[in-house]
Amino acid sequence: MAGKRKTNPAGSTNSYRGDVLRVLGALKVATADQIQRIGAPHLTFRHADKETPSKQKQARTASHTGALSDMRKHGLSENGGSTETGDALRNLTTKGLEAASHELRRPATEMGSTARGAGSSGASHPMAVNETVIAMLRPKPNLAKLADDPPHVQAAAQAAVDGPDGIGTIASYWTEVPLPATGTWNAPGKGGAQADLVLTAPQDGVPLLFIEVDNCHETAEELAAKLEKYARFFKRKVKDTDGKERPMWRTRWTAPDAISGDKTHPPVLLVFNRVGERNPNRTVPRLMELTRHLWEGERQKAGHHRYDGRIPIIATGLKNLSQHGPTGAVFLRFGRDHMEPLREAIGNPRREAADTRAREETARAQREYQAKVQRAAQEQAAKKAAEREARRPVCADCGAKFTDERWEAAQATDWGTPKDSHPHLCDACKQKAGAVVSPAADTRERQEPVRSEAGRDDFWPDPQRPVCTECGAAFTDERWKATKPVGWTRSPAKRPSLCGDCDQRYEADLDLTWGVSPRQEEQDQEQDQAVPKQKGTGWFSRLRG
Repeated sequence: MAGKRKTNPAGSTNSYRGDVLRVLGALKVATADQIQRIGAPHLTFRHADKETPSKQKQARTASHTGALSDMRKHGLSENGGSTETGDALRNLTTKGLEAASHELRRPATEMGSTARGAGSSGASHPMAVNETVIAMLRPKPNLAKLADDPPHVQAAAQAAVDGPDGIGTIASYWTEVPLPATGTWNAPGKGGAQADLVLTAPQDGVPLLFIEVDNCHETAEELAAKLEKYARFFKRKVKDTDGKERPMWRTRWTAPDAISGDKTHPPVLLVFNRVGERNPNRTVPRLMELTRHLWEGERQKAGHHRYDGRIPIIATGLKNLSQHGPTGAVFLRFGRDHMEPLREAIGNPRREAADTRAREETARAQREYQAKVQRAAQEQAAKKAAEREARRPVCADCGAKFTDERWEAAQATDWGTPKDSHPHLCDACKQKAGAVVSPAADTRERQEPVRSEAGRDDFWPDPQRPVCTECGAAFTDERWKATKPVGWTRSPAKRPSLCGDCDQRYEADLDLTWGVSPRQEEQDQEQDQAVPKQKGTGWFSRLRG
């Protein structure tokens, strides 16, 4: 403990020193009160029971004041004068900015300047910028850190938690960002602007927003000239790392096109802090006319506007912003006649509504078309079913319609497919008809069919069994097997169309026709083989001798 005290005499912790680095790294210059309200908002409720506001502020900022004291000892921060109300201003040194870059996860080259001398004139503008950040952030207290506090403290903190949400974190905000119309990011040329604030919070629906804070000291013409510089910067294109030209702002920030589909430039928010002599109620209408060419959209047939290549310019007051936050209807977009929340003001709700209606109309037309196609398919299916039902066979005996199974079994599907025994009868009548025929007669009819007796609709047990072309008798199994072709070759029998009996009779009739019996023919062949051949006596035989 003694070692820690020696390193940090004021007794600060890493948590509070981290708050200082993050807040001053983003805002460049701030008071201990602003650092505490952003970094540790729960302390605002813890010391509300002090006697005076001064003592309340002293109590709730004591931890961060000690952190600033220790950091000044280490060369990370320094005092930068005081505000018009006497609050001490604090800023980081070059060494402190380098440490803050690690806390904010930003490149050291994008941390900006040390803001020395900002408090020489009271720093009224930086203080207004800081209050704008606090109003946009609306930091929520950590209720877990108030678990041991009185109920009234917890109730007040709970009310703050339940209030409207803010946008982003302190790391979402950048201050004093150059917008070079010429030159580079690190060495801006003449003619460019410098944004008071840049907000990048895509997680909260605000991917990129430029903020200008005016203490009501500038005229409408001066503000219009500043917006013209914004327009020059937005239109400037440079080659990106892939060699293609892109708007310069897209090489540093990533922001998609608007949800509505408009290809607009990034929006610019004007925050008026009414401490000067200018009245925003008169400045804003004049500013609208001077910058009409920058923000005015093209009206479409559906009633909305298209803002391609335009800058959404929005105006609000710091007092209303602090009271209602970015979700309150306190933002006026140039060209509209009503107040809106910030997200609606930077968008195009009318186009989004028109696109939604178009999508719904397209979906409805698609549903109607699909229903029409489905009805047509159902009608076609019903028509086919009716036609098929009209072709359904009827039992010749009882008149009942065939079932699908009976219909399929009773009809031949292709050449050679066996037919049912009673294709004109239903299942019940077929069973009755089968019971009337005696088994012996049925067997005889199947084994000895007579071709001449077969009618056109009679059933054959085996339609493939051959029938003799001479006598009409069916082949026996032995004769059928003997005459059946093998593969693609012809039948081995000489007369495959005749049954066995007719084939034998044909053979006998052939022999009697020529007067030679088969036995006599065999004997003649044996005698011819027994008689030796005589030698020739011609000249050819003599040459051989």
